[in-house]
Amino acid sequence: MPPLARVLRRRAVGLLGAMTAVVATWTVMAPAAQAEDMRGRQWYLDAMKADQLWKVASGKGVTVAVLDSGVDSTVSELRDNVLPGHNFSDAGEGPGRIDEKDDDRHGTNMALAIAGNGSDGGVRGIAPDVAILPVKVGDYVNFGIKPMLKGIRYAADNGARVINISMAGPADESEAAEWQAAVDYARKKGALIFAGAGNDGLDMPQYPAAIPGVVAVGALDTKGKVADFSNYGSHLALAAPGVEIPGRCTNDKKQYCAHRGTSQATAIASGSAALIWSAHPDWTANQVLRVMMETAGHVGKVPDKYIGYGSIRPAQILLEGKGNPGAPDVNPLLAAQKQAQQSQSPAPQTSPSPDSTGASGTNGPAQEPKKPESAARPEESGFPLWGIAAGAVAIVAVIVGVVVAAGRRNRRA
Repeated sequence: MPPLARVLRRRAVGLLGAMTAVVATWTVMAPAAQAEDMRGRQWYLDAMKADQLWKVASGKGVTVAVLDSGVDSTVSELRDNVLPGHNFSDAGEGPGRIDEKDDDRHGTNMALAIAGNGSDGGVRGIAPDVAILPVKVGDYVNFGIKPMLKGIRYAADNGARVINISMAGPADESEAAEWQAAVDYARKKGALIFAGAGNDGLDMPQYPAAIPGVVAVGALDTKGKVADFSNYGSHLALAAPGVEIPGRCTNDKKQYCAHRGTSQATAIASGSAALIWSAHPDWTANQVLRVMMETAGHVGKVPDKYIGYGSIRPAQILLEGKGNPGAPDVNPLLAAQKQAQQSQSPAPQTSPSPDSTGASGTNGPAQEPKKPESAARPEESGFPLWGIAAGAVAIVAVIVGVVVAAGRRNRRA
């Protein structure tokens, strides 16, 4: 493996179980049908009570930096939400907008999960009125440590209160000091950094998620259980929905696919933090993080190596007024980690009792965390969901005709 200083290979890369259906090309539905379809597929927004949350806060006034493969601001759902950014990637460095330069759609999809405005029946983000600051640090497969470190500092210097890093690379202790310096710089500037834990399904710390001061995020499935691909470990802080998340397909920005990964979970966690911050603009990063930890859904003692302090639940804060922001200058995650090290035992429970918590933003009991059963590693890829390409309709018609003739009912995946 090349040294981390040159290139960080993202370990959690791969296609979610390939769709081997005859029809391989898909297009979006007409806007009216798409609008109904897309909102119905964003199951996590319902679980998190997003429609009620938006009556209280929408993310307005908060900037979220997306350190990723770039952000295409020409997609309809990001119209007017994207600020001029910066390109620190090895492909070329420079200021200004980086529209239409996100070849693999990864950064664009993170921005959609955070701040999509749902226009033209498209994806709606958890915080639709936040401003996205695009910071390009590499492509979908590779990112360099130097661009990433520059990007973290740039984001902090340019008003980002939340820094979203939906990328993960193998932890190389020889680079830890450089990572730590950049993270500490952003924290001193008042920013919160969220990073994906990785998608190997293993106890495998990855950078920057494992750097002290970074909020490492794991993924939950549609039932509120730990996703089988989600990395875990003592550094994990929070968990968020990370399965069946709609976004633009990799090869065509006009098409929509279902995506899964700790990247999506991280974006939803970042957007939730922005949502809380927009309702409480006087809070510090430490206070926003503290209430997120205190109101997180969990079962049993915390932190747990699979979900950290639990699943994010902004509704507990914004709708029910729960969570004590506490000391503005004390990072609750670092304080808990320090106390755990000193006592050589798990950090004390800081979240509510199990009977008052739930998973994935719901009010019911959270699912008992368990060790992932497999390491499917489906990072960021997805399978097409909506619409069928005109060129393939005839093929489908023939297949359906054959099935009907055989007396069997056709089922769509």
